[in-house]
Amino acid sequence: MKLTRLRVSEEASQRLSQLKGRTGLTPNILCRIGFCLSLNDPSVPNPADYGRESDREIDRHTLTGPWDSLFVALLRERCHRDGLGEEHLEVQFKAHINRGVLLLYKRVRDLKDLALLLPRAVYEQAGEGITP
Repeated sequence: MKLTRLRVSEEASQRLSQLKGRTGLTPNILCRIGFCLSLNDPSVPNPADYGRESDREIDRHTLTGPWDSLFVALLRERCHRDGLGEEHLEVQFKAHINRGVLLLYKRVRDLKDLALLLPRAVYEQAGEGITP
């Protein structure tokens, strides 16, 4: 994937700022979590749904960190499952980031809400005793 920098939609940019205030997490970490949430949604995101791009520009390698190859592999697998070719990787990456941030915004009011995004077995094994 050739994409090195991406711009999120204006709405996603606003939601990232609000989520950072709610959770204290950086936009890069929030985008990572949102990306995974979006991949878990069975519908194919429509890039046209995310409006104008904001001024917020994110470096892909800062966003994905040392797990860049994992993120790209997950995206490739998802595109394959959705019947989309390699030429759709960059557009779908941005669409999944935007959709994921908006999904995350709806589900997370503060940092402890992130635990509720995990499968029940994961946080029960951790012994946290967090209940949805």
